[in-house]
Amino acid sequence: MHFDQRASSDATGSATAGNGENANAVLKPITVQLVKTEKQLREKQVTQDISALIAKPVAYKIDSGDVLSIVVWDHPELSSSATVAAVGYGGVGADAAVAATTAPPAGFMVDHDGTIQFPYAGTLKVSGMTQDQAAHLLSTKLSRYLRNPKVTLRVQSYRSKRVYVDGEVKTPGLQAINDIPMTLVEAINRAGGVLPTGDQSQVVVNRGGVNYQVNLPQLVQRGVNPSTIMLQDGDVVRVRSRDESKVFVSGEVVSPRALPMHNGRLTLNEALGESGGVNPLSGDGSQIYVIRRSGTDQIVYQLDGRSPGALAMAENFELSPKDVVYVAATPLANWHRAISLILPSALSGAVGAVTPATNK
Repeated sequence: MHFDQRASSDATGSATAGNGENANAVLKPITVQLVKTEKQLREKQVTQDISALIAKPVAYKIDSGDVLSIVVWDHPELSSSATVAAVGYGGVGADAAVAATTAPPAGFMVDHDGTIQFPYAGTLKVSGMTQDQAAHLLSTKLSRYLRNPKVTLRVQSYRSKRVYVDGEVKTPGLQAINDIPMTLVEAINRAGGVLPTGDQSQVVVNRGGVNYQVNLPQLVQRGVNPSTIMLQDGDVVRVRSRDESKVFVSGEVVSPRALPMHNGRLTLNEALGESGGVNPLSGDGSQIYVIRRSGTDQIVYQLDGRSPGALAMAENFELSPKDVVYVAATPLANWHRAISLILPSALSGAVGAVTPATNK
């Protein structure tokens, strides 16, 4: 792999293949000015608007499926008379185990239309209310029959609202929304946190069929608290794997490999270092390339590793997912390989002819 500078000096600035066809590959040397320009473009890059996810915490609102615990002070008969009992779920052995998981807990269950039945108060519409609002409503209804009723109403079992956490977390699954505000950070922590194989810069929140890309390290860097991202019922959170954003290092390096990015960041210097560096026997330090797809075109960045300050530029040159880092071979290495392919035994024979035997 070698780019002809004469072939890249056409009007469009694109490299031309040897057969005369346009390869649509723009060749750009990596300079200090280029590194500064790339950094400014990354900082000014317009990220996806996640303002729809940012909200202030609000009090939990009761909904269908929740189980309420209601206590009327000095009137224990009211609290127990309408309590949901596990009738019909009795049994022994396996049936009792099934009943323990399927039977609703003791309390007042909010039915499908968001109402509960309470003695003297009748049918109450509590769906969409907070605990304090529902307690005030019940107290108002009971005041027709009781003098200054004191009511304590709490959600005993949160079963109406859930979010799903998937991907590279310790315990993926459903997370119930309760009185503690369900933020993005809270949901991930309840799932056991992000695994070492997870990419914190690739967190996707799906709401209503729309995917929102959340870069947690970038939010912290910009001064945005990730705890301000509030989740809603039905949201799906997926933490992607680091394997989905890799950089490929090939050519004349000590150990060619595919490298995962570290939370969305990897520099050219880090990629070369983790691959063992340029092969000192066959690598050409002046021919270090980064191939990047930009739309339908290819952008090829070239770094001359022999120039002063090349390592500093490589440290500040950030790579993008799916970039290909290639180190070309030296002309002598290419000549050696060509001769070895044409005459496999020519080099060994020539060396043997000039090296005297030293048999003792």
